[in-house]
Amino acid sequence: MRLQKNAGAVRRFARLMKVGAWLQGLTQRGTPAPFRLLQIGSAFWQSRALYVAARLDVAGELADAELSSAELAARCQAQEHALFRLLRMLVALGVFVEVAPGRFRNNALSNCLRRDNPQCVRDMILLHNSPELCLPWLHTLEEGIRTGTPPFALQFGEELFDYMDTHADFDRLFSRAMDAVEALAGDSFATDFDWSQFRRVIDVGGSAGSKSRAILRHHAALDALVVDRPAIIEQVLAELAGAPHDALRERMHFQGADALQGVPAARDAGDIYLLSALLHGFDDAQCIRILRHVATGIGQSGAVCAILEVVMPPQGADYASASFDMQMFIGTRGQERTLAQWQTLFAQSGLRLREQVDLQSFAKILVCEKAQGVPAISSTA
Repeated sequence: MRLQKNAGAVRRFARLMKVGAWLQGLTQRGTPAPFRLLQIGSAFWQSRALYVAARLDVAGELADAELSSAELAARCQAQEHALFRLLRMLVALGVFVEVAPGRFRNNALSNCLRRDNPQCVRDMILLHNSPELCLPWLHTLEEGIRTGTPPFALQFGEELFDYMDTHADFDRLFSRAMDAVEALAGDSFATDFDWSQFRRVIDVGGSAGSKSRAILRHHAALDALVVDRPAIIEQVLAELAGAPHDALRERMHFQGADALQGVPAARDAGDIYLLSALLHGFDDAQCIRILRHVATGIGQSGAVCAILEVVMPPQGADYASASFDMQMFIGTRGQERTLAQWQTLFAQSGLRLREQVDLQSFAKILVCEKAQGVPAISSTA
C-alpha cells in the first residue's frame, strides 16, 4: 500500500522550487562577474553578523516592541553605536526593520530567531557559527580538500562525535539545533507520508523527539519510541521531568542506545523505524552497520524503515543540497547521497527500497523493507 500523501501539493512545491532556483540564477547571471565573486567571497560577513545578533538575542529582546539602538544596547549589554551598525547591516539584508532613524523592530526573518517562535532557528545559527563548526571552514578546509580528511578532525584532532562525547555544552547545542530542523524543513514529513498505516514509530537518533512529536500531533493512534545515545536520553528525561504535563508526552517513550551497536527490535508490522538526517553523518561502512542493525531489528516482524534524507541528483545539484553535502564533509565522514548510492547501501544491508515518498521539502523519505520477497521499487519522482 502506497505511503505517499498530498501528491498534487508535493508536485506544486517541486515546481515552485524550480521556478525559485531559476529566478535566483537569473539574478546571479545579471550581476557583473567581479562583483558576484566579491559577494561570494565576503558572504561570511553576513553569517558572522547574524551570529552575533543571535548571541546577543536581539530578536528576543525586541520581541513585539519597537526599540532604539540605545535601549537595545542596554538590554543586550552592547555598545550602542556598534550595535546600531550591526543592525543597519542586517536590515540591509532583510533581517529586522528600521522603522525610524535608530529604531528597530522584528520582521518575518528576525522573528525566527526568537525562542518563543515555533519556527525558531536560533540554535542552528549558533551551531553553524560555533568555533567547532566555523574554525574548520576557516583554517583546515584546504588541507581537507587536498587529503580527503574531514576538516573538523584536522582542526580538533578527533572525530566530531568523539568530540561531542567530551564537550557537553557543544553536545547540547548540537542536539537543540537538530530539534530545530523542523522549523527549517517544515512538517511535511508528518503530513505527506501516511503514518496512519502504523502504530509505533521507532525514532532512531531522535534526540528530544521533535520529529516524533510532530508526527504524533497529526496521528492520534501512534506512539513513539525515541532512541539516542544514553547521554542524550538522560538529558532529555531530566528536562522532561521538570516540564509541565503534555498529552503527547504520554505517547512517547525513550531508550538509550548507540545505533552503531544495535537498535530496539520491532514488535510487528505496526512498527516503522525512522532514521531522520542520521545516516548522512556517517561513512558508507558505518551506514551499512546501522542499516544491518535495523534489518536485524525488523527480523520477521514485517516492520519497515523510513529514511528521511536529502537525495542528491546525479548532476546539477541545487545550492542548498550541495551546501549540506559540504557541511557533512567539514564535520564528518558522511555525505549527501544520490538514489543510486542509497540503493547500494541498502543492497549491502539486507534491505531494499520499496517506495520513495516526495515531500514539500528539500528531503525525501526512502521506505525500505527486508530484502526477501520485497516488491519492485515505486517512486513518485
